[in-house]
Amino acid sequence: MFKEYRKKHGYTQETLSEILNISSRHLQRIERNKNEPSLELFRKMVKVLNIDDKDIVNFIKEKESKQ
Repeated sequence: MFKEYRKKHGYTQETLSEILNISSRHLQRIERNKNEPSLELFRKMVKVLNIDDKDIVNFIKEKESKQ
C-alpha cells in the first residue's frame, strides 16, 4: 500500500524517507513488508501520503489474516 501511494504522489524513496525522517533502507523494508512501521510512523505516513481510510482498513485486515 505504501509504495503505491508513494508513487501516486510522485515521491522517490529518498524523498519520502527524508520527509518522514527515516532512512531510505527502513522505508524499503516497510514497502516490502519486511518491517512494520511504528504506530507514530504509520500515522505520519498516512498523513503525508493522504491514504484513504478504506485502504488502511484493508491493509490491517490483510496483515491480521497473515498472522
